[in-house]
Amino acid sequence: MNTSSRFTVAIHILTLLAHGRGEQLTSEFIAGSVNTNPVVIRRLLALLRDARLVTAQVGVGGGWQLARPPRGITLRDIYRAVEGGTLFPLHSNTPNPLCPVGSTIQSALAGHFEEAQLALEKDLERTTVADLVEEIDALAR
Repeated sequence: MNTSSRFTVAIHILTLLAHGRGEQLTSEFIAGSVNTNPVVIRRLLALLRDARLVTAQVGVGGGWQLARPPRGITLRDIYRAVEGGTLFPLHSNTPNPLCPVGSTIQSALAGHFEEAQLALEKDLERTTVADLVEEIDALAR
């Protein structure tokens, strides 16, 4: 069971686009910054486009750019665009209903997991892509 890095890479992509201050960037350029394959970047850009966080211009001189100002994109927006599921999914198989733990564990955990999801999203809502650009610029000085 591996943890996905989609969220972190998607944040990198959007922060890079915001840092470019409107300049259109190719998936190859973005992949160079992330140090990954452009195919990985294009898959994430498709999810971000579906969430209306980025737009693309095709053809010579085309590329990707933010669909809205960096102040209007929160980490929660990005998380929902690329992760989409629950933070802690329950068993994919139904546990043994004849076991006292197996028959009740999912009901016992559901509320706790939902609260954790809400807390995470509330925290992610406080940070925008613009905040990250400012932090990166300060760190680079």
